[in-house]
Amino acid sequence: MVTSSAPRPAFRHDVRGTPAEEWWRHPGRAALPDLELTDRDGAPVERLVVVAAHPDDESLGAAGLMTIAVASGVDVAVVVLTDGEGSHPASPTTPPEELAGVRRTECRAALDRLDEGIELEHAGLPDGGLSDEVASCAARITEAVGEGGGVLLVAPYRRDGHPDHEAAGRAAAAAARRTGARLVEYPVWLWHWARPEQAPWPEMRRLSLPPEVLATKQQAIAAHRTQLAGLSTAPGDEPLLGQDVLAHFSGPQELFVEEPATDPTLDELHRAVEEPWGVDTRWYEVRKRSLLSAFLPRQTFRRGLDVGCSTGAVTSDLALRCEELVAVDDSAAALSVARRRLRDHDHVRVERSTVPEGLPDGPFDLVVVSEMGYFLSPRDLTRLVAGVRARLSPDGVVVLCHWRHAVDGWLLDGQAVHRAFESGLGAGRLAAYVDRDVELLLLGPGDALPVPTR
Repeated sequence: MVTSSAPRPAFRHDVRGTPAEEWWRHPGRAALPDLELTDRDGAPVERLVVVAAHPDDESLGAAGLMTIAVASGVDVAVVVLTDGEGSHPASPTTPPEELAGVRRTECRAALDRLDEGIELEHAGLPDGGLSDEVASCAARITEAVGEGGGVLLVAPYRRDGHPDHEAAGRAAAAAARRTGARLVEYPVWLWHWARPEQAPWPEMRRLSLPPEVLATKQQAIAAHRTQLAGLSTAPGDEPLLGQDVLAHFSGPQELFVEEPATDPTLDELHRAVEEPWGVDTRWYEVRKRSLLSAFLPRQTFRRGLDVGCSTGAVTSDLALRCEELVAVDDSAAALSVARRRLRDHDHVRVERSTVPEGLPDGPFDLVVVSEMGYFLSPRDLTRLVAGVRARLSPDGVVVLCHWRHAVDGWLLDGQAVHRAFESGLGAGRLAAYVDRDVELLLLGPGDALPVPTR
């Protein structure tokens, strides 16, 4: 992943920003819908996962939400990506490694003010360096979330103005996409540098905090002593959170932004390396494509679908076996290579589409899902299986082909993808091939295999 190309606002924590009163008076706040404790499918939340770029972000942005969730019987976990050791780089009294330990202790104390049962994980990534660690962050958050049903994921706002906050937000958005969790984001520094008219009001949700919850939140914030009181009276040890900043978090509401979760990891990989998988040169890839071609049970198919075609290497083989072929992928960079590769095949249509919601209309008598199923969330994999089933012709077959090893940063592996299709497609197993590295599975009706003749 790479950092956002959007210009980042220049601001200083020790220079007065937009007064909190302007935010509280803005009419956009009064019109906000309430934040419901529901997951992506509208079911009650069972687990709340809160991400913080630094110790204290979680208390400022979501302590009220955590308190209300605990009172509702929801399990709460907090993932703090850095130890905040860079908050006082010019400190004459406290070196970064010592400050990291202090801030870890403060974070645990703050959460204990809310509930001693809140889980806490410290990732220990470099403070000030999360823009270079987004992939690692996404993997850690994905692991913390697990399968996203019943999960509400809460993270710093992707356009908060602080590089670490924005990186944490992008990582959480990727994790939400990979797990199927519902994602909401909390601003911290947006309140300081932005004007109310710049806020994303249509995407915002509000959570009202009863007086006792607000009081608990203030206790949690107060536990972060290094940020409120500073390290000492020496220059370089000053407080980071002044009263004008804290005023934004002293009112009876917490605001969250809810925007679609995105995971640009694969597209960015293709932008960095035109053919990242080495499909034309690596023996695994060349051999796998030969196995896949041999696995097709008929010489020709009326209309085929290549789901997640990437740069079109498999698509070019399928083009020789299909009278009409549709290939889809979500990566614009990969599709530009695929279109060049397939430019001489007029019967092949290459489309940018997000799977599973963007599957093209059927029917298809051949559907190929190769090396992409494990990049979906469990929820989206189930939807993909249902979508393929609805588009498969009565004599249609599905060919699955996946790497058998773990895929770092994602929940699923090839075997899980194949099990989901075999159990949900409503078609029989016609053939299977498994070795150390690759697994292929052919599913379809019993009469899909042609009768051999001599």
